[in-house]
Amino acid sequence: MTAPLLHRADPYMPPEAPLARPIQNLSAPYTDATAPGVARTRAWLWRLATFIPAFVTTLALVVAFTDWFSSDGLTGFEMALVALIALTFFWISLSVATVTVGVVRLFLARPTAAAPRTGPALDVALLVPCYNEVPWDVFGNACAMLEELDAHPTDHRFTLFILSDTRDPATAEQELRAFATLRARLPERIRLHYRRRGENIDRKVGNLADWVEHWGGAHDAMLVLDADSLMSGEAIVALTDQLSADPSAGLIQSVPQLFGAETVFARVQQFASTIYGAVLAEGLATWADHEGNYWGHNAIIRTAAFASCAGLPRLRTLKGDGALILSHDFVEAGLLRRAGWGVCFSPRIKGSYEEVPATLIDYVIRDQRWCQGNLQHLKLLASRGFHGVSRFHLFHGAVSYLLSPMWFALLTVWALIGTGADKNVIRYFSGLNPQVQWPEMTAVHSTALLVFMYGMLLAPKALGAAAIGSAGLRVAELGGPVRFAASFVAELILSILYAPILMVQQTLAVLRTALGLRIDWKPQVRAGGRYTFWSMLKFHWLETLAGAGLLAGMGAGIVSPWLLPIAVSLALAVPLSALSGVNLTRFRATAPALGTPEVYAAPAIIRAAKAHRAELRETLRGLPEAAE
Repeated sequence: MTAPLLHRADPYMPPEAPLARPIQNLSAPYTDATAPGVARTRAWLWRLATFIPAFVTTLALVVAFTDWFSSDGLTGFEMALVALIALTFFWISLSVATVTVGVVRLFLARPTAAAPRTGPALDVALLVPCYNEVPWDVFGNACAMLEELDAHPTDHRFTLFILSDTRDPATAEQELRAFATLRARLPERIRLHYRRRGENIDRKVGNLADWVEHWGGAHDAMLVLDADSLMSGEAIVALTDQLSADPSAGLIQSVPQLFGAETVFARVQQFASTIYGAVLAEGLATWADHEGNYWGHNAIIRTAAFASCAGLPRLRTLKGDGALILSHDFVEAGLLRRAGWGVCFSPRIKGSYEEVPATLIDYVIRDQRWCQGNLQHLKLLASRGFHGVSRFHLFHGAVSYLLSPMWFALLTVWALIGTGADKNVIRYFSGLNPQVQWPEMTAVHSTALLVFMYGMLLAPKALGAAAIGSAGLRVAELGGPVRFAASFVAELILSILYAPILMVQQTLAVLRTALGLRIDWKPQVRAGGRYTFWSMLKFHWLETLAGAGLLAGMGAGIVSPWLLPIAVSLALAVPLSALSGVNLTRFRATAPALGTPEVYAAPAIIRAAKAHRAELRETLRGLPEAAE
């Protein structure tokens, strides 16, 4: 598997087919004259079935807390505390309601034979943007997808483009070798192209925009992938069939499953995504309907609609310079919908995959970038013409990060209130009754709050596990009843342990963003970084100190003992971080731990991708090593 080394990327692109991509004005509404419009459905009934229970549950909690606090008169502090409780618990209630709707929808669904495609054959470009990624992984995945598509019976036409923004010369040289190797190996009928931009203008947004403006006119649709994306030929064709059959659809988002997890933390995420993600995605697809969202990859998009409607402007800043929209996908979905195109989820298409950060620190580093991008969405809520559900997606993206400082504030108050009216942190250190009348946190109150909080947080997991059969999973595919039960319990315990650490880290990310501290968007370390004890301590020092302080307060009897699970998690942040990177596949006994179908019996597309990756790695091994 060898080929001559290539020296320029530009000659390996097809003839240009320009497509105009006007930049959108967010201060004025816009309608695409070519959009056929979205048919009315009964989505409003599902939205009522989702949001009303969430509001009612939150209202009941607010009434209970108000009644509890108002026994001696309701102070301003207590009203603020009730408002904070309402804000945090509404989103938990909404998650439970969404999962419940997903379970109901799956139970009502009847298996049907695949219907023949009713729309025209489409010319689809598979776009793989990459930036200083491991070349054999990117091209190995590409090879596996192209071979499956070539073997799949369809009259759609597919072309795969590797769109490189790589800056490191050694990595770029490896990309060229990998492209030449695949081009020499694959039959000529398989269309594969490679382009490396001279300048990394506007990151991924600019990379895709460059392709749309120069080559988009030759393709009816583009299937956007990430560097770690992998899709089976069946999944790609199924997405294309759906877009062809629905002329009102501008974008159809598949729901990627996680694969390739080998470490403790990655397996926790992969297991949770497999077991609970299916019902959550089904519920979201049900109430979102044609006002769905876009997650930036593993989605098929009508090229002309995207070019016409989704040109992203820059955001104004205090410095007057235009800021790049970082989390562009949510905004692009909103722009397509405001122009008259439907945006849909398709959660029942299987065979759509992505990889997952290997360690807790790698996950947090990626999450910091996402936090910075999602909080930008607050500036876009007043944009003209967005559908109400699209605005909700933007708001929800920001709130998903703002919830962490809200929870942090609630837990701080809980710690300060302590164990009762006569003994808490405030009274202990002041020596006098404080000016604020603090509510009394009795054992009954603490128990009720803890049971309710954990009950609501764990309800989606329980519902998801109960509905695995309706989601197309069999217990046998999860290692059998005993292994599945062990995995369920292990995921539950580890999720509870890691949740407080992630809360603190997200709170820090929100504060950094609020202070204008820019977080550099570097390539993700997909294999996982190697961290020493001192680097982990430096990363988790705040959690460690907070946990130690809580434990000390409990020892002194001035902090509620009901915070013990959170205190232990924070105090053990460094050991838990080290545990997150332990490779489970090193030993036969631990290899199936937290197993999913991708672990016990990997699909053909995953096996093929791993084989091509290994082969390409051997081919490229003689080239200079890429920079870290």
